[in-house]
Amino acid sequence: MGTAREPALNEIKLAMKSTNDLFNTEVFGKRNFDALDLIYTSDARILPPGSPIISGRPAIKRFWSELVSSARSAVLTSIDVMPAGDGVVEIGRATLTLEGESAPQMEVKYVVYWRQEDGRWKWHVDIWNQDS
Repeated sequence: MGTAREPALNEIKLAMKSTNDLFNTEVFGKRNFDALDLIYTSDARILPPGSPIISGRPAIKRFWSELVSSARSAVLTSIDVMPAGDGVVEIGRATLTLEGESAPQMEVKYVVYWRQEDGRWKWHVDIWNQDS
């Protein structure tokens, strides 16, 4: 039997999918790094593999603008979404298609803590690492 929380969580999942799709189409597809304002909270942090914590949207924009230059696309797939305090935690997988003739792919797993900001669900803490 369902709970009253299920419809709300389903709505959040739809909003999350929209944000994840925006990441692929705008950031990777169009190199529109201003779209990160709609993806990350203003005080977001990312924890990239092998790097220090990067805090705040300006620094996050610099990070992605450098990384995306070597990739063509990113497809994000949620595996699990769990309510957590005033936000939700998403566990997922991403497939990055890199530039080059053979278009190699990189598989990563990620965890994102989402929060609402300005009426949108956005990434607040983002950590990932590459599958071996």
